[in-house]
Amino acid sequence: MDATAQVKSIIGQPEPSKYTGFTGQYIGGLWRAGRHGGTLLDTNPYSGETVTELLQANQTDLDDAYQVAAKQQKSWAKRLPAERAAIALRAAAILQARRAEIVDWLIRESGSTRMKAEIEFQFVHGITLESASFPYRVQGKILPIDETDKESRAYRQPLGVVGVISPWNFPMYLSQRSIAPALALGNAVVVKPTAETPVTGALFLAKVYEEAGLPAGLLNVVVGPSDEIGDAFTLHPIPKFISFTGSTRVGRRVGELAVTGPRIKRVALELGGNAPCVVLDDADVDYAARVSLVGRFLHQGQVCMSTNRIIVDEKVYDEFVDRYTTYAKALKYGDPNDPDTVIGPVINQKQLKTHLASIQGARAAGARQVVGGEPQGLVLPPHVFVDVTNDMQIAQDEMFGPIAPIIKVKSEEEALRVANDTEFGLSSSVFTRNLERGVQFGLGIEAGMTHVNDHSVDDSRTGPFGGEKNSGLGRFGGDWIIQELTRDHWITVRHKPATLPF
Repeated sequence: MDATAQVKSIIGQPEPSKYTGFTGQYIGGLWRAGRHGGTLLDTNPYSGETVTELLQANQTDLDDAYQVAAKQQKSWAKRLPAERAAIALRAAAILQARRAEIVDWLIRESGSTRMKAEIEFQFVHGITLESASFPYRVQGKILPIDETDKESRAYRQPLGVVGVISPWNFPMYLSQRSIAPALALGNAVVVKPTAETPVTGALFLAKVYEEAGLPAGLLNVVVGPSDEIGDAFTLHPIPKFISFTGSTRVGRRVGELAVTGPRIKRVALELGGNAPCVVLDDADVDYAARVSLVGRFLHQGQVCMSTNRIIVDEKVYDEFVDRYTTYAKALKYGDPNDPDTVIGPVINQKQLKTHLASIQGARAAGARQVVGGEPQGLVLPPHVFVDVTNDMQIAQDEMFGPIAPIIKVKSEEEALRVANDTEFGLSSSVFTRNLERGVQFGLGIEAGMTHVNDHSVDDSRTGPFGGEKNSGLGRFGGDWIIQELTRDHWITVRHKPATLPF
C-alpha cells in the first residue's frame, strides 16, 4: 500500500483508542522507567489533579538515547525521500485522527484554553504536513571552478543527531517544529521536554511516530530533572545541533555550553520576547484594539510572540484606551475547558507570584490600572495599565501573563524609538491604514518579524520564524529550517591527473 492509500485508510477509521502508558521514557523504541529514582508528578494547572506520574531519567538514560539515535540515523539518512515523506504523511493523518485527544491533553496538562489548544493543533498538524515535502527540497549544487578536468560539487547532508529542548507554553508545537523537519531530512532526534508538559511536549508525539511506523531509535524522549540531565543534554558529544526554545537566561546557558563544551555544536535559540504593537495615528482604532487584545491575552499572554507593549500615538490614544479596556473587561476567564473561556490558568504558582509582583510594581511606579481583579487559583483576570512609560519594569520585562501596558507617544519617530528600546527583538506589529507606511515602519523595527495590521502572535510553517538581539539565533520554518538542519559537504572530483607545481 502506498503512502497516500495508507493516509486515506487511517483517516477513514473510527476514532482510535486513546494512548496510555505515559509513565517514563521512550528510548530505542521501548517505553521504560527512568533510572533517576525520582518521580515527576504531572498536574493539571487548573484543577490541580495529577494527570500522570513519570519515573525520571538520569544521565545513563540520556546516553542510551543519544547512542541509539546515532546508531540508527546512518541507515535512516540513506532511505529514499519517499520513505521519509511517507512517515510524515502517516504522522499527520494520525494527528488528525487524534485531534480531540490532543486538544484534551493540551487543556489538562498545559492549561490551554480550548480555543488555544485548537490553534496549537493546527500548528502541529501543519508543520507535520509541511515536513513531508522536505525530503524533496534538499538540493546540492554543481559549482563553477577555474580548473580544467575538475568538478566541484556541494552536497546537502543531514547533520546526524538533533537535540530538542522544548518549553511548556506551546509544548507540542514547539517540539514538533524541530522534530518533524529533523526526521524528514534524515536526522535522528532526542527530545527533552519541560517537566510541566512532558506528555504534550514529547511523549505523545513519540506514540504518534511509533504508530506511523518510524523505525525504533530515531525519536527518543528523556524526561528528567534539569540538575541531572540539563547541562549534560547539550554537552553530550553526539548531538550536532541543539534546538532550544525557552527563556533568554536558560538559552544563554545552552548557547554557552554548545560552543565551550568539548565539541562545538550548532544551535537554534528561540528565546524571550517583548513584542511592541504600534498603533499609528491613521490606524483603524477599533480594529487595532480588538486585534491587539488577541495578541496580548491569547493563552494568558504565555507566548514568546505575545504583544508585550502597546504603543499608541497620542492623537488616537484616548479612543484606543477606551475601546481596549471595554473589550478587556468583557473577556471570560476561568475553566479552560469551557469553549468561551479566553483566559485560563497560568502554568504554576511560581509564575502567578511573578505576575502579582509585576502588578504591584507597576502600581508603585505610577502606572494606572484600569482593568484587573484577584486571582482565582492560578487564573489571573486580565490586567490593563495606562500612563505607562517605557522605562518601567512592566514595559521592559517580558510579561509572560495576562498583563497589558499601554504607552502614549507623540509621533511616529518616537513610536519607533520606543519600540526598539528593548533588549529583545522577536515579533512586532503595526497598525495603519497606509500599508506601505506600515511596511516601512516595520522594516525599521529591530526584530525578526513584523506584522502589518495583525497581531504579533503569528507563525507560519513556510516563513522564517526567529528573532534578533536577545531573542535568539536561527530561523524555523520552510527553507530556513532545512538550512538549519542540514550541512554543506564540498566534494571535488578530478577527472584527469593534475599538473603539479612540484
